[in-house]
Amino acid sequence: MVWAGKSLQGRTDLVPLPGARLRSIRYIVDILEPHVIPYGPFIGTNFVYKHDNARPHIARVVQAYFRETDTPIMEWPARSPDMNPIEHVWDDLQCCVGAVELLLELSNS
Repeated sequence: MVWAGKSLQGRTDLVPLPGARLRSIRYIVDILEPHVIPYGPFIGTNFVYKHDNARPHIARVVQAYFRETDTPIMEWPARSPDMNPIEHVWDDLQCCVGAVELLLELSNS
């Protein structure tokens, strides 16, 4: 698993997250504290953090952390992946990877 932040002004480094699960405390310690919070001032006064409704993102401890750090977050309706543009990117990526795998399989046979 990897994490990255992006905006019109730039992007963060890719953050590798070894292990099977991302829990709320790890989300705070490994992503929010070292990457999101320092990146906010780079964006300026219009900074709003956007994440989806994954469980680590909406946990009470994470919401409390956002309040403590005065980090504005964009609210998403529950169960609305079609409204999150990154979901379309993942779909396209999956199609491309599948096509490459198929071509490699055909060329090896």
